[in-house]
Amino acid sequence: MKPTVYFSRTITPEKVLELYRLLGKELAGKVAVKVHSGEKGNQNFLQPSFWKPIIDYVGGTVVECNTAYEGERNTTEKHLRLFEEHGWTSQFPVELLDAEGPDVKLAIPNGKVIRENYVGKGIAHYDAMLVLSHFKGHPMGGYGGAIKQLSIGVASSYGKAYIHGAGEPGKIWTADHDLFLESMADAASSVVEYFKGNLVYVNVMKNMSVDCDCCAVAEDPCMGDIGVLVSDDPVAIDQACLDLVYASNDPGRDHLIERIESRHGVLTVEAAAALGYGSREYELKEV
Repeated sequence: MKPTVYFSRTITPEKVLELYRLLGKELAGKVAVKVHSGEKGNQNFLQPSFWKPIIDYVGGTVVECNTAYEGERNTTEKHLRLFEEHGWTSQFPVELLDAEGPDVKLAIPNGKVIRENYVGKGIAHYDAMLVLSHFKGHPMGGYGGAIKQLSIGVASSYGKAYIHGAGEPGKIWTADHDLFLESMADAASSVVEYFKGNLVYVNVMKNMSVDCDCCAVAEDPCMGDIGVLVSDDPVAIDQACLDLVYASNDPGRDHLIERIESRHGVLTVEAAAALGYGSREYELKEV
């Protein structure tokens, strides 16, 4: 059977929770809720108040990891301070998975490019993961969605450099671009395996800039909001988002598509599907 992707054109916190409940998959045990904390100065990231109903419903702990580049999230001290400034810590329990070392090394025996993934040791505190993603463009990945959240998002600071460098952290910005994209697909597979499929994915197609929430100075959104998607398949949900962008008649879609195609963004989805932890074919159920 094709995986189901639930979709609504209504973008509200309540609708996110409604679609999650429609999916009917209860996350068992202690739940890590992966968010993007938003770089200081970024105007497009989704605020903690938007995510509050679903995070409260699952009783989860908001988790993030430090970055591998300069900014306000590349050290534990700065990142925790920014979490407070952005209003996360006043509403939820928060943990930086790689607040302190050593990292946990996850094996990727079938990886096409990399055979190991480095994540913060805090991952051991959790039995399940709710992956909350803001779907938009990305300066390197072409787009950012569920697969990027599973890979770069869950990786430790060192792990991010390892993925970007396609296994050579010293080549974080100079590695072959397509190998980087395939490395993201490899890394994401290890997180899916770690949680034994005990994951749910939410992609919100709102504030869609060509830039990521990791950019302190990001372009303003280039096209209108599209909707909320929920699935238990990370490949299907990202593919559905891409399909919705291509199907849109919004005049700004071409700018976003240019970003996606110029960075070969679909290669990450193709590589993930080839690894077998998701399907590019899906059933879209509009609510």
